[in-house]
Amino acid sequence: MSKQRLVITAVLAGQSQSDVARRYGVSQGWISKLMTRWRLEGEAAFEPRSRRPHNSPAATSPETIELVIALRRRLDSAGLDAGADTIGWHLTHSHHITLNRATIHRILTRHGLVEAEPQKRPKSSYLHFAAEQPNECWQSDFTHYRLNTGDARPGADTEIITWLDDHSRYALHLSAHHRVTAAIVLNTFTQTAQKHGYPASTLTDNGMVYTVRLAGGKNSGGRTSLENELFRRGIIQKNGSPHHPQTQGKVERFQQTLKKWLRAQPQQPTMLTELQLLLDKFADEYNQRRPHRSLEHRSTPAAAYTTSIKATPSNTPRDDSHHRVRHDRIDKSGTVSLRVAGHLRHIGVGRTHAGTHVTLLIQELDVTIINAATGEILRELMIDLSRDYQPVGTKK
Repeated sequence: MSKQRLVITAVLAGQSQSDVARRYGVSQGWISKLMTRWRLEGEAAFEPRSRRPHNSPAATSPETIELVIALRRRLDSAGLDAGADTIGWHLTHSHHITLNRATIHRILTRHGLVEAEPQKRPKSSYLHFAAEQPNECWQSDFTHYRLNTGDARPGADTEIITWLDDHSRYALHLSAHHRVTAAIVLNTFTQTAQKHGYPASTLTDNGMVYTVRLAGGKNSGGRTSLENELFRRGIIQKNGSPHHPQTQGKVERFQQTLKKWLRAQPQQPTMLTELQLLLDKFADEYNQRRPHRSLEHRSTPAAAYTTSIKATPSNTPRDDSHHRVRHDRIDKSGTVSLRVAGHLRHIGVGRTHAGTHVTLLIQELDVTIINAATGEILRELMIDLSRDYQPVGTKK
């Protein structure tokens, strides 16, 4: 029996409100309000009222809720990541709406778009590691994908090779072949290095196209064409332990995301050239417009890869000029501060960017300010040592 019913029953039985208040540990004022409510509402007074506010000015608008649901369905149907973090990124960068991750998750749950997986291993139980710089380590692997025949018969099997930057998860290279060979591995590595610069190290599994360190017979003690190239250029080669794919977890997870996206495409490829067109489309979407949960500020792989100084092989001459990378946030006045030549310089970026996380690339007096989440260059300038404030109109 509720306390409201006990109090009302006691007062109706003839007990004074002061006695009832002492007996049940409540105030006389509360009893007076309760009796008034009973006279007006009858039996409804026996149950506690909802404490929900009559209005919620900060509540998410119905339009925004519909947009969250539409984004979820669009991303999911396209085979892309459609979690709360990704939806929040698209809301911010495509619709200029800021919504808390927990709010987005509640909206999805309320509309039955989230399936509980209590048996799933929590992410906090995994040990995460990543290279500190772009090109510090490249991961590579290949996976299989069958072409479509247009009928029930299975199509031809193809193999897709990936070169992935460990630091930024940037898809450096993605190509389809009838069969990946050692020559193709070397060729794709060389093409990728000519476009993005040579890495300091590589990480692959123990497949024979990558290494023959575990091979016997005539291959024992030899090198593949890739191993020869890495040795010649002073690039460290790393291989995961046999039967332990978690070591190459980033490229393995990338391939899982890729194949999910491929299977979701309405027009399945029937030829290798068609598959390659889909791979190029996916690489552009993944690198440029897909926020990555493992990256700082949920940035895109392209933003993380292009806004930091790249590592180089051990035998490559390094630039001895003074360069550095800083991570900061634009203050409410639209400026970011940087110490140059012993003085604090205040660089104007614009009030419209207030609160934006930025990466600063500093080469002597040349400064480039980049949006840490999108990779957009917000400003390039050369520091004027004669003044502490660098106005927006200053050009590089």
